[in-house]
Amino acid sequence: MTLEIPDSQETPAADALEETAVSEAPPSDGPAAEAAPAEAAAETVDDEAAAEEAEEAAEVAALTTPASPYDLPGGWYVVHSYSGYEKKVKANLQTRVKSMHLEDRVFDVVIPMEEVVEFKSGRKVTVERKKFPGYILVRLYMDDDTWYAVRNTPGVTGFVGSGSKPTPLSRREVERILGVRKEEEPGAEKKEPTFKPAWEVGETIRVVEGPFADFNGVIEDINVDQSKVRVLVDIFGRETPVELNFDQILKY
Repeated sequence: MTLEIPDSQETPAADALEETAVSEAPPSDGPAAEAAPAEAAAETVDDEAAAEEAEEAAEVAALTTPASPYDLPGGWYVVHSYSGYEKKVKANLQTRVKSMHLEDRVFDVVIPMEEVVEFKSGRKVTVERKKFPGYILVRLYMDDDTWYAVRNTPGVTGFVGSGSKPTPLSRREVERILGVRKEEEPGAEKKEPTFKPAWEVGETIRVVEGPFADFNGVIEDINVDQSKVRVLVDIFGRETPVELNFDQILKY
């Protein structure tokens, strides 16, 4: 006996399945396909707009900032601190100004720095060095509150100046210490950092290279242009002048 399957229960043919799959698949050129490129393009436009805004803000800031730091609000005063603790004193002072809500009267705390070339392990390296160890510049409007806030900051030993009332620096002093902003011309060469020897005339050093290695001597002269020193070395009980390169000596 053969059981007949009604047409409604027959297994769909392969062609019918393929047609169903094709009909259910979303069209490749529909809204979903177009959304991803559109979103990517929008993000690119947003990034470009943000970059342009940042560039414009920087240009506006450069135009509104005076070329000379002397022309900024307030006066520049010199504060004496313990040598070696300048960064700590700066942080203490900034915290104190914020806690006392003096941001509208105390504006800047600056440790004057300069780039110098030094010899380390026989090589020239560019490092930042404090111009005036133990001294900090503060830009502020001087009154009783600001004087009290700065003077009583931990690590501050006092303002520099004659008399009981601190005197602000002159324009010439401010610009000599902090410099003046100049427009950089295209192709202009960057100013090379100055070289400052780690030694001084009259200082005792140790020779580390050459025929006089392991000898001690006293610096008699320093020639920065030629990177040489003349050292008085004790040879057989007599002080003999010897010319050495910077990389041949170390601090004793």
